Amino acid sequence: MKHVPKTKSMIVLILLVVLLLASLLTLFKAPTYHLWLLAIAVCEFPLIFIGITGVLLIALVWVEKYQITSTIIGILALLLFASPIIRAYIVSSTLKQGIVAAFGPGSTIINGDNNQPPFSFFKLFKASGVKATDYKTLTYGHDAEQTLDFYPARFAGKKPCIIVVHGGSWSSGDSKQLPELNSYLAGEGYNVASINYHLAPKYQSPVAVGDVDEVFNYLRHNAEKLNIDTANFVLLGRSAGAQIALLSAYIRPQNGLKGVVDFYGPADMVWGYSMPASKLVMDSRAVMERYLGGTYKAVAHKYFASSPIEFVSRQTVPTLIIHGDNDVLVSPIHSQKLDKKLQKNGIKYFYLDLPWATHGFDYNLTGPGGQLSTYVVERFINTICK
Repeated sequence: MKHVPKTKSMIVLILLVVLLLASLLTLFKAPTYHLWLLAIAVCEFPLIFIGITGVLLIALVWVEKYQITSTIIGILALLLFASPIIRAYIVSSTLKQGIVAAFGPGSTIINGDNNQPPFSFFKLFKASGVKATDYKTLTYGHDAEQTLDFYPARFAGKKPCIIVVHGGSWSSGDSKQLPELNSYLAGEGYNVASINYHLAPKYQSPVAVGDVDEVFNYLRHNAEKLNIDTANFVLLGRSAGAQIALLSAYIRPQNGLKGVVDFYGPADMVWGYSMPASKLVMDSRAVMERYLGGTYKAVAHKYFASSPIEFVSRQTVPTLIIHGDNDVLVSPIHSQKLDKKLQKNGIKYFYLDLPWATHGFDYNLTGPGGQLSTYVVERFINTICK
């Protein structure tokens, strides 16, 4: 058997060390912005990294030096890359019971079927689990910023409408962000309106919440043409968009609004300012100052007025919270605080806590976090819109 030269043995060892370091992102929070991006890939596309590590481990058969060391490092990396899959199975094992406990019997049944598993290993092999759906761009207000992408429900007749509010630190992003869930929900029989809104720093809170008001008015006014069931609206927001969606749902509940979905949103702006993210990842204080018009000391009332958690009451609509414990942009403590406030007020809600996941984990709907979040979103919407 021909052995690989020492220099190549060293290269294999170095590659395995790099992979081991990358695999640590499944356990620990990313310390920098670019490592956060890598963490999304590591945790939500695990088969790619498992495959690369496996190839290098097989190559060790031909390595003449560092074989034992390289093997140990490679196996450790392999186990860590597989850990999101293992933990997804652990979370999924009690997910159905948790949803039933939160929303009652029948809440996990979709189209008469209660057998769909929350997580499937075989779905990880799919590049995309969703067929893209055609949408049309409509103007809901008077400004160029006030447009929405409307994904019509696949089935005929009046259907509920999900209003999606994008993330982007209140100053960037658009309605085209993460469109796969929009297409999936449209395919399952829901209308989806993914909106654009006025962005900071030119426009500050609560202008974006006012945009949501206008979206509701537009959709109700055009309900016949768009086949919308105006008795069944749901708000869904990600990150900064989740803050807008939660605030809209809690302080300006619209007729027909049945619930709100919060993907890793900042629910307590006061606490968030006091405990900012690492500047190596994002200058979260600067982001909040642009959105709210100043520091907490200068405009404290705006921080309180923009904190959804301050407006939870016994009349609050049902809420679905989804957050990853390794989120480095929006701390999961926001969702933990909202969890306690909703529980204290007796609100129907469910908190999907993903131990390995980071901010933006739902980029891949067939990844471990993507599968579980899609499962709970569909069942939450199905339950509250009955």
